[in-house]
Amino acid sequence: MAILAMTSHGQDARATSEEMGMTITEQSTVTRVEEVVAARSNSGFRSGTQPHADTLHFTIDKTAMRAVVEGLVNELHARFLISVGTDARSLTGEYSVLHLFSLDREHLYVLLESPISADDLNIESITNFIPGANWAEREFHDAIGVSPVGHPDPRRLLLADDWPEGVYPLRKDFPYNYRPPRAENVAPQMREAPAGASVLPLGPFFPVLEEPSYWRLFVEGEKVVGCDVRLFYNHRGIEKLGDSVLTYNEIPYLAERICGICGFIHSTAYCQAVEKAVGIEVPRRARYIRTLMLELERVHSHLLWLGIAGHIIGFETVLMQSWRIREPVMWLCEEISGNRKTYGMNTVGGLRRDFPEAMKPKLLEVLGKVEKESVAVRDAVVGDTTLHARTRGVGVLTNDWAKQTCVVGPPARASAVAIDARIDHPYAAYDELPPKISTAEAGDTWARVLVRIGELLESIRLVREALAGLPEGPICAEIKGPIPPGRVGVSVVEAPRGEAVHFVMTGGDNRPYRWRVRAPTYPNLQALPAMVTDGNIADVPITLGSLDPCFSCTERLETVDRKTRDVRVYTRREILEMSRNRRAL
Repeated sequence: MAILAMTSHGQDARATSEEMGMTITEQSTVTRVEEVVAARSNSGFRSGTQPHADTLHFTIDKTAMRAVVEGLVNELHARFLISVGTDARSLTGEYSVLHLFSLDREHLYVLLESPISADDLNIESITNFIPGANWAEREFHDAIGVSPVGHPDPRRLLLADDWPEGVYPLRKDFPYNYRPPRAENVAPQMREAPAGASVLPLGPFFPVLEEPSYWRLFVEGEKVVGCDVRLFYNHRGIEKLGDSVLTYNEIPYLAERICGICGFIHSTAYCQAVEKAVGIEVPRRARYIRTLMLELERVHSHLLWLGIAGHIIGFETVLMQSWRIREPVMWLCEEISGNRKTYGMNTVGGLRRDFPEAMKPKLLEVLGKVEKESVAVRDAVVGDTTLHARTRGVGVLTNDWAKQTCVVGPPARASAVAIDARIDHPYAAYDELPPKISTAEAGDTWARVLVRIGELLESIRLVREALAGLPEGPICAEIKGPIPPGRVGVSVVEAPRGEAVHFVMTGGDNRPYRWRVRAPTYPNLQALPAMVTDGNIADVPITLGSLDPCFSCTERLETVDRKTRDVRVYTRREILEMSRNRRAL
């Protein structure tokens, strides 16, 4: 049964599999998805398109959403990625909620979208069925005011606890530079401890937390019996800036600052989403260089994490050795791009900077040394009995719970969930340079250590292969004319912490109408309460650290006077006073 109609590109969405670049198996999957959506939505089906070979986009009534989601998960084993709430009133007169799913082995994205009338800002929650949708549904309520009815935990997530009621920052009539009224001593809404348990607060600032998060551990003696968490202390309005202030080719610089370690991952994911939405063919050389830089970023990120993990459990030798090994990789990145981080290389259509051919011998030499020394560290830690005592059987994430909470990256693969965007949804040059997935079954902290060490060494191999196969040619496509509005693109890039998801809906004024970002820590942290429950208090820091969490870190502000070169660190009180009085630093 064919229910897919014309795409926004004006192509026949029922084109042959050869024209769409799809295999017969993939085309049969498309047909199966159509059948499930049609059967489950009944009279609630509105439209279906196939905007890209790997993307299906269905619009259904909100009353049918829950049933269709259950069909995708139960019958097709679809995996939830993220939800996107959009204020589409200027386009359709309504809001919309879109749930994004992946059929990993079939290399297919499925977008389920429901229009939401401004007179009835509600949609049935799917969190009771998919626990990993918890934060996503709370976020679109905070952002555009659509309530997920039946959600088991409807507390605020994205917005600060003192944010005014009824003010939704991602509505189009909300100004990006809005300043909320001053509020004092507003406490976060936290759960009460179970009967007989005590509360042990951890954070928002704590020695092993590089960034702020507030955990309330419920303990009985030394045993953790539950916990609650409050995050999102440093929401920076990135998505708002992307669809209201910045242009398409200014956003990559902002995307690169979403994460201090995985910046190139985010700028790549954003550019690929725009490129896919409008059909821009990126030159092969640019794809190879993107792959090379992505894997160098994975190498230095995993070495950074290994050192921090050693520091958390008091194994300072691992910290010092790992960071010493990492430093030459950072120098290489600086020599290639001009910066140790935030390379500024990506642009829509390709790259702004080419890879210098003269660097090949040096890069191979450094990689050889990094590989040799990383193997030495691996061999040392694998046999260390103290390290085993602190990590084996600690922070166990079961395979079932990892799937239910939609965990990604090394934490998922260490629990035998063999997902990797480089294979499931190949991008850049990974269609020619497929990685070997490192997995484990124990699901404990030790398994996550082994997976990351395996990935570190595999990334070195991939960089070598990318260098060997680096083609000649241009590094950026020529884009003729403005980017047309109303197109949708999804890009998933495998960051060191797991897959980063970027959703783009193109708009007018040379900027996206909607840009949605989901970092890998977003789903992974939702699994943590189950991982620490029934464990010891002393194991909580390394269990949290084993997820390699990344929040936005702004603990203090340091300024440099351009004339005198004097450095000054401002206190929190001074920053608050200056911001309230609107004084310049």
